[in-house]
Amino acid sequence: MSNSALPGSFDEWQDGWCKGAQLCKSPNFGARPTAALIDLIVVHSISLPPGIYGGGEVQQLFTNQLDWDAHPYFQSIRGLEVSSHFFIERNGTVWQFVSCNDRAWHAGTSAYRGRNNCNDDSIGIELEGLEGETFEPLQYESLGQLCTALSQHYPIAHVAGHEHIAPGRKKDPGPGFDWQRLKKDVAWPPQYFPEI
Repeated sequence: MSNSALPGSFDEWQDGWCKGAQLCKSPNFGARPTAALIDLIVVHSISLPPGIYGGGEVQQLFTNQLDWDAHPYFQSIRGLEVSSHFFIERNGTVWQFVSCNDRAWHAGTSAYRGRNNCNDDSIGIELEGLEGETFEPLQYESLGQLCTALSQHYPIAHVAGHEHIAPGRKKDPGPGFDWQRLKKDVAWPPQYFPEI
């Protein structure tokens, strides 16, 4: 089901779709506002059920195919319609659900760099993991490569966690996420990153 990401695999793009990612189209998206400047990457973490990895439930959630009765936790999110542009599994495999040219439903009520509604002008990347816990080296490798590729196609000037754009409401990816590693991998100026 999965193929680990390889260096250079995010070079080819078409209409906002990365050819190096596993394709799994979500119906949960919309058009961006006409004047949207796609300059923010939002890093999230997710696992379904929480702390359980590799079962395909995240892909099912983002495509409205999750069996709400398959686990007691799913009752707490029953009927949720969400998506992200990308999802990076523990082994580094990258999935894409929504074209980066479109608006995915990942940020919710949010504000960052003086703008509200971060879904309008951001690209969402979900890491398979539990907020506050650590992530795998292969995930950082794929994340760094993906962020670098995104910056070659969009005017990326900011990267932040869900916790930074929705403080008090969200806590992911949390203290287990290594921001210094991401800074080193992408070699972007310090002002691109949240103050931590």
